[in-house]
Amino acid sequence: MTQDMEESADTFGDINLTLGMLNMEDNMSKEDIYSHLTYIIQNTDILDDAIVQRLIYYASKDMRDTNILRETRMLAGEVLVSLAAHDFNSVMYEVQSNFRILELPNEFIVLALAELATSYVSQSIPFMMMTLLTMQTMLRLAEEERMKGVFCIALEKFSKAIYKYVNHWRDFPYPRLDANRLSDKIFMLFRYIMEKWAPVTSPVQTLAIVKAHGPTVSLLLHREDLCEYALDQVPWLLNQYKDKEIDFHVTQSLKQILTAVVLYDAALPKGLRKTIFINLLHQVCRVSEPPVKENEIEASSCFLILAHSNPADLLEFFDEQLRNNNETFRTGILTLLRLAINAEEPKLRDYITSIERTVKVVMGDLSIKVRNSTLLLIQTMCEKCYIEAREGWPLIDYIFSQFAMSNKNLEKPMKPNSHEDEKGEKSVRELSLEVLKTLDPLVTGMPQVLWPRILTFVVPAEYTGTLDYLFNIIRSLIMAEERKKNNAQESTALVISTGAVKLPSPQQLLARLLVISMLASLGKLCGAGAIGLLKILPEIIHPKLVDLWKTRLPELLQPLEGKNTSIVLWETMLLQLLKESLWKISDIAWTIQLSQDFNQQMNSYSNTSLEKKFLWKALGTTLASCQDTDFVSSQIKEFLIAPNQLGDQRQGITSILGYCAETHLDTVLKVLKTFQDREKFFMNRCKGIFSGKKSLTKTDVMVIYGAVALHAPKGQLLTRLDQDIVSQVLFLYGQCSQVLGMSVMNKDMDLQMSFTRSITEIGIAVQDAEDQGFKFSYKEVLLGYMLDFIRDEPLDSLASPVRWKALIAIRYLSKLKPQLSLNDHLNILEETIRRLLPLPPLEKLKDEGETDKDKEHINFLYERSMDALGRLLRTMMWDNVKAEDCQEMFNLLRMWLVSQKDWERERAFQITAQVLTNDVEAPEHFKIGSLLGLLAPHSCDTLPTIRQAAASSTIGLFCIKGIHPEVERLQDLQEGLQCDDVQVQIKISSKIAKIVSKLIPNEEILMFLEETLDGLETLNPTCTKACGIWMVAALKEQGAALEEQLLEILNMIYYHMPVLRQKEESFQFMLEAISQIASFHMDAVVANLLQKPLPFDRDTKTLWKALAENTASSGKLLRALTDKLENELEDDVAGLEAISVACAMYEVVSAGTPVTSLYPEVFTLLLKLVSCTLGQKMPTSTFSRRRRVMPQGERQQTADPCRLSVTTLKCVQAQAMKEGLAKESDEGDNLWTLLSSPSTHHVGVCALARSMALWQHGVILDIMEQLFASLTSSSENYRITGTAFFSELMKEPILWKHGNLREVLILMDQSAWDSNAILRQMAIRGLGNTTSGAPHKVKKHKQIILESIIRGLYHLARTEVVCESLKALKKILELLTDRDVSFYFKEIVLQTRTFFEDEQDDVRLTAIFLFENLASLTGRRWKIFFAEEIKKSMISFLLHLWDPNPKIGAAKRNQEILWILHTHSFTFFSSNWEMIRSAAVKLTDAIVLNLTNQYVQLLDKEQLTTRLQALRQDPCISVQRAAEAALQTLLRRCREISILL
Repeated sequence: MTQDMEESADTFGDINLTLGMLNMEDNMSKEDIYSHLTYIIQNTDILDDAIVQRLIYYASKDMRDTNILRETRMLAGEVLVSLAAHDFNSVMYEVQSNFRILELPNEFIVLALAELATSYVSQSIPFMMMTLLTMQTMLRLAEEERMKGVFCIALEKFSKAIYKYVNHWRDFPYPRLDANRLSDKIFMLFRYIMEKWAPVTSPVQTLAIVKAHGPTVSLLLHREDLCEYALDQVPWLLNQYKDKEIDFHVTQSLKQILTAVVLYDAALPKGLRKTIFINLLHQVCRVSEPPVKENEIEASSCFLILAHSNPADLLEFFDEQLRNNNETFRTGILTLLRLAINAEEPKLRDYITSIERTVKVVMGDLSIKVRNSTLLLIQTMCEKCYIEAREGWPLIDYIFSQFAMSNKNLEKPMKPNSHEDEKGEKSVRELSLEVLKTLDPLVTGMPQVLWPRILTFVVPAEYTGTLDYLFNIIRSLIMAEERKKNNAQESTALVISTGAVKLPSPQQLLARLLVISMLASLGKLCGAGAIGLLKILPEIIHPKLVDLWKTRLPELLQPLEGKNTSIVLWETMLLQLLKESLWKISDIAWTIQLSQDFNQQMNSYSNTSLEKKFLWKALGTTLASCQDTDFVSSQIKEFLIAPNQLGDQRQGITSILGYCAETHLDTVLKVLKTFQDREKFFMNRCKGIFSGKKSLTKTDVMVIYGAVALHAPKGQLLTRLDQDIVSQVLFLYGQCSQVLGMSVMNKDMDLQMSFTRSITEIGIAVQDAEDQGFKFSYKEVLLGYMLDFIRDEPLDSLASPVRWKALIAIRYLSKLKPQLSLNDHLNILEETIRRLLPLPPLEKLKDEGETDKDKEHINFLYERSMDALGRLLRTMMWDNVKAEDCQEMFNLLRMWLVSQKDWERERAFQITAQVLTNDVEAPEHFKIGSLLGLLAPHSCDTLPTIRQAAASSTIGLFCIKGIHPEVERLQDLQEGLQCDDVQVQIKISSKIAKIVSKLIPNEEILMFLEETLDGLETLNPTCTKACGIWMVAALKEQGAALEEQLLEILNMIYYHMPVLRQKEESFQFMLEAISQIASFHMDAVVANLLQKPLPFDRDTKTLWKALAENTASSGKLLRALTDKLENELEDDVAGLEAISVACAMYEVVSAGTPVTSLYPEVFTLLLKLVSCTLGQKMPTSTFSRRRRVMPQGERQQTADPCRLSVTTLKCVQAQAMKEGLAKESDEGDNLWTLLSSPSTHHVGVCALARSMALWQHGVILDIMEQLFASLTSSSENYRITGTAFFSELMKEPILWKHGNLREVLILMDQSAWDSNAILRQMAIRGLGNTTSGAPHKVKKHKQIILESIIRGLYHLARTEVVCESLKALKKILELLTDRDVSFYFKEIVLQTRTFFEDEQDDVRLTAIFLFENLASLTGRRWKIFFAEEIKKSMISFLLHLWDPNPKIGAAKRNQEILWILHTHSFTFFSSNWEMIRSAAVKLTDAIVLNLTNQYVQLLDKEQLTTRLQALRQDPCISVQRAAEAALQTLLRRCREISILL
């Protein structure tokens, strides 16, 4: 409720705002305001009274304001009328207050009153008398046409309102008023208008009067005293039919008047009635111009009213008008009659006979429109049961006669400009069929009209087109009668009686229905209808057929359920039914009559129709069933002498005699021989030319012999074949081939075709005889004839069917005994293939045709010829029991299957598909592998036909071996190969390959792969891709079982590699094939590839990379190589195989193969290999014998085993860094140079060890475990490598925690005494590095370690060892106390001093660093000794402060030594020698300058300053200057300290 209140408030606010805008006198458009107000008022249920009053005021004011636009005033009036829904009395008061007596009102006031009367009839009627009285005083004041028109509108609306009240006063809510008083006022107003205004009005005024006329007269008709006056005004209304603009309103008013006449049962005068008929008919049937649709509809409605009130007069009028032979009137009246019948007017049903007679009046009219209208009327009459038995049959007959007439007219040659006639005749024909389609034969009275006369339309040929619906009608009638029989003792409707028409005989019905039944095989309804009629008409045909047809016909109908059946099968079934029926009847006279009826129907069908062909066979079958041989003989003679009566004489006589021979072989052969001996063919031909009647020729007789053989009883045929049939055919062919008694090569195509046909049928007949012992003596001769025919055909055209028919003949002859040899088979097939496959493309062949029909014929011959060749190859191949022979025959197609010409490939594949499909069975041991490899890739060929055929052939190959893949799924995939998108083709081919590859026999995989590899070399790009896909799919599905054939497969692939490398995509597939093999047999593939010579050539490298790029097997590959390398290095000696493995590893890892899982093993093995190959030279092996295509510029390189090994290790490390297993070496790329040189190998190993990623300590521990054996290896190089690697790892605490470095430490200590200087150096380095990794171990084993390291100080021949010892000692001494080294202190000091002046910077530097450490370990025992040693070394220290090596100078600045020097330098300040004083001051200056801040703070600055101040007064100038410089240095250093603090 709250929501409703809110909406009301919004509405009131909107209206108030709008009213405010109305009150403003500005230029705003009031038209939009009033439109908006109208919408609000009409869509609001409740309005506030104050708002309503304001709205009434503004709307009334603006409606009457002449200064406002007329459109706005109209909208204001509309608002005012709308407000009456909320307050009618106020609105009426407002309007009436401006509607005053004897005062011409505003036109919109009158219109408002009129609208109120229409919209609010109930409320307006009480005010109506006052309104009419006032209006009566105003009419004479109206002079303007607009005002007169307004009053006419008001009269119209007032009349309608009062008319409604008169007829429905009981529905009004107040007591009944005196309507006569109201009608009196209307009468007065109407009379004034008709008398004063009507005679002299303009068209606009006339239209207003016409609109008011109908409602006003309708109202006046309810008064008997005014009825006559009212009807007298109708002629004026009818006289207004002049203009299309006004005609509709005239008709509308007339309709209102007629409705009132019926309502008030007023009598229309006869003259007026006829005038109305005529005027209305003219409205429906305008001759000069078509009627306006709305007016026509209204006029038709008027006729329906008249049909209700005056049916007899109306029908009489229609009959009269129909006899005037006016097309337009006839069409219109027939349409009106149909409309009236459709309206189901009860009174009209009493005049059915009159209507039927009326229709018969126009049945002879040839006008298209009249015929169509008549048919539509008859259709309606049938639907509405307006057909009676007595008069109705001619109407039914008319339907069929119109169909026949239209067909006949359409068959005639059309005159020029007769397109409309043709269109009209087609419309009549279609409408006739539509009427029959909708005809319900069971409506009341219709069975009596139709039966049995409807049967007369079954047999005549002109009614053939109606049979679909005719059979339905007959079936409905008969089935209805059957139902009545089941419910009652006797029939009530259908009685077989000829009546006034001649009914067809049973034989005629049977003949006709059988022939039409043949059409059921084409799916035609009339065919099914005919066989359906036969099912229910056995009693009418012959009583003896009831039981037979009751069982046989349902069986016959089964093949037709839901689909078309084979024409040949259906024909055979119908002929068999005919045979059985005639046998059952067993009446010679009845059979003879049937044969005559068949013969009489010959002209009912065209010679090429299916019905005609069946008719000949049915006639022959009937003659075969006739037991009167004399009659049969006479009929055959008659047909032979006068064959033209059969239509196509050759086909007709051949069919008849052939089927007749099934029972009367002797009679047929005897009559034929007699005819052949007596007839003079040449003379007969001449007579035929002059008489126009054709007679049989020798060629015709030759064809007849073939048909007779084909249909002859099998038991009688073979005994008479050679002498009575084949010899006669050859004799006739020989005669036809002679000119003046000499045999010549005959080019008569008809003769060749006839001879071929005859031979083919003879071959079929012999084969069907199934006598295994019979040997056909003419086989070789006839095959020779057929091959000659084929050879004589041109290779650049396909204009005749001789090739096609000869191939068929050869196929049947080849099956007969005696059996042909393999060479004979091959020769025949090669000859036939060579005469068909090289033909030009089909489109080019078709271009030879001049017309479209010629082109279609060439296309037909092409398809049939290819089909015949396929069937021949199929027959010859699969009839052979030897698999090798089949392969030989199939190989004849091989060159055509890979032809460069698309059309030749297409033909070869279509033939192949035909050979390999359709449920054939191959001989035992037939190999499909090679064929599969040849055919399957073409599933991606350029033409869709090739792709389809290739897929079919692929599926067929497995089926003929008894292997049944997922056939339905494969066929679905095959359909997709129609797509021209190459990617779709590849995808589908891949799916097919995946399904069938697993089914390839294992022993045939090698042949399959060989074929696909050949295809990769030779086929087009898409087929090449398909080859690769199929090859890979086969290896993927069957690779596991190829172990025994592996070597052959690999060698085969290597053989193809050089050529395939030139084709990138093919090469990639070959690499993928290797990868697939390796995924199953990795070790074998690896072993095979490792046999390739070093360095690997490009192909071998590519193979390794391809194997590595296969993510599924790359891990297995690296594992296999690792195991192989481990085996090869087992004795710490590297041979050629080990180098090969390293090279392979390089290719594998460089391809991105992850090394994480095998990194420790691979790293240690490669490091071992590098160690074992240091300094070695190895000869390369010889190349393999395979094909090699070496690109320009490529040549064999000399092998360097260590370089190859280092390269591989570098590659592994790079991959390890990518995987986070190692880090960049501090040596960069120089690392690998160091590693590969014997002199720097140990340095490189140390750098390599430092590049280990400590965060991967688990990996390093594995490496340590793998490398531990190197410390005790028999190979000195490997011991050096291991010791150098471990020497760097000794300084890592985490490795000491988890690793086996304790054992390494022991072995290193032992190696520190080794005779090999490098090994000794690396061992000492490891001992020194232990101080970082395990200081507690150093302290624990300090004596052993110190002895081993001190021992290195005496290795003066190798400064590297000395330097390493000094460094190690420095590291160790940092961990030990003076007591720990007390025993060795003096030896170390003395030995270290000896290296201060060594030539090697590193040695000097290390010695000085070590001396620094010794200074802190002097203790009390060795303090004096060490001070003396320092003094001994003073000069060296002082001199090396300015050593050219800045590192050494810096080292000499050891703080403790400097402090000792500083304390001893004071004594020399007071020396008697000025040079000594000067040197001491300079030394102090240098010491202060190099002391650290810590030691500067310890200086006795006051004492030092005092002494230096005193020396500034020294008599020696050099001393003074030195003291000044030293004092400045001291002050600067003190300032630095203060700043820092």
